[in-house]
Amino acid sequence: MFDSLTGNVRRFATALAREAGGLPVGSVRDAPPAPGEGFLLLTYTFGSGQVPDSTAAFLRAHGAGLRGVVASGSYHWGENFGRAGDRIAAQFGVPLVARLNKGGTAADRAAVLAWLAGQSKESSAAWVSPVVAERTNEWIPGLN
Repeated sequence: MFDSLTGNVRRFATALAREAGGLPVGSVRDAPPAPGEGFLLLTYTFGSGQVPDSTAAFLRAHGAGLRGVVASGSYHWGENFGRAGDRIAAQFGVPLVARLNKGGTAADRAAVLAWLAGQSKESSAAWVSPVVAERTNEWIPGLN
């Protein structure tokens, strides 16, 4: 699930889903159906470190299924860079999987894919495609 204001998080989420072999991806703003047993949330940071209202509303309804969070922001915010992720992780007791500068990089996608692959190994939850584990072992130019 993702929440995007400028399109950066949406682009990251769709690229990640594609690289993971077609994981389902949905926006918290599009009257989403309840996510499955567990989900990864990708969101942006609003203002000087706040969780966006749309993300907070989604989590009030579906927070029990949250397994990890990825937060986008901009380095120029200093200590508030990606702070929404820290706040969500602390509130729900889940890991902050990644902090993205704006739309993230290929290295960021590889890190999140590796986390997803680890989740599929540690959990029997069907929310992670088995293709993820195969994809994270690929050679990615510039990363290995």
